[in-house]
Amino acid sequence: MKTLDLEAVQAFVSVADFKNFTRAAEALGSTQSAVSLKLKRLEDRLGRRLVERTPRLVRLSAEGTAFLPAARDLVDAHARAFATFKIEHRRLVIGISTHVVGPELPRLLKRIGEQEANLVVEMHVAASHEVLKEFDDGQLDAAIVLSHDDMRRDGEKLMKEHFGWFAADDFVARPGEPLRIATHSGPCGVRASAKRVLDTAGIPWTEVFIGGGVATVAAAVSAGLAVGALARRCAPAGTVEVGEMLSLPALSPSDLVMHSRVSDPRNRATLRNLGAALRATAK
Repeated sequence: MKTLDLEAVQAFVSVADFKNFTRAAEALGSTQSAVSLKLKRLEDRLGRRLVERTPRLVRLSAEGTAFLPAARDLVDAHARAFATFKIEHRRLVIGISTHVVGPELPRLLKRIGEQEANLVVEMHVAASHEVLKEFDDGQLDAAIVLSHDDMRRDGEKLMKEHFGWFAADDFVARPGEPLRIATHSGPCGVRASAKRVLDTAGIPWTEVFIGGGVATVAAAVSAGLAVGALARRCAPAGTVEVGEMLSLPALSPSDLVMHSRVSDPRNRATLRNLGAALRATAK
């Protein structure tokens, strides 16, 4: 009876999830070459080509698509078996900037729940400065924030978060009137940056909607009420980038940084998964 290398199957599932060898390696705490080698060994063992690779594209073959559900079941069964006699429940408290909560979050949390049956994830979503204060006050195990302080050197840079001016596809700028914008309430680095670049460019503007979070700002933008400064990765479906069309100034990108005080290897692995998933959604 043939047996399969569990680590090779885990590598395959991670590549299937991220469609990217580099991100899969990050999530596994490994290297791209090691992941490639494990996948090659798995393909040789099965006698099937599971993944099709080109310089720009990674996708599952027909055989890989067929094998994926069974591979997931195997990885999940191993995690459940390994946790059989572990009665302790772990808690991981993560703060994340409201500006970077994208559509990938529910899928990632689902995977964490499947793989970490004894892990309780508590997530705080707020403006970056609020999340960072909670982290500094010891209320969070980890914080994922937009860096607005060039003097602060701690934390791991995950990627550049790029912003744009977004509006509904039927939004109409009224000639001779100030630009209608929707913004996040309270102190907010993105809000401050958007206002600053408009003022510098001499473009008159007026706030017509102030939301209690980016989700509400995105709703106002989708409804056609105003233009919003949003992360490209998180712009709501059905909206379009209108900066060039309306001759609006470019918005500067910000570093997305993860701060952590986690020492438990399992929680560190969870954070690696989160970081890799965020990098994989970069546009």
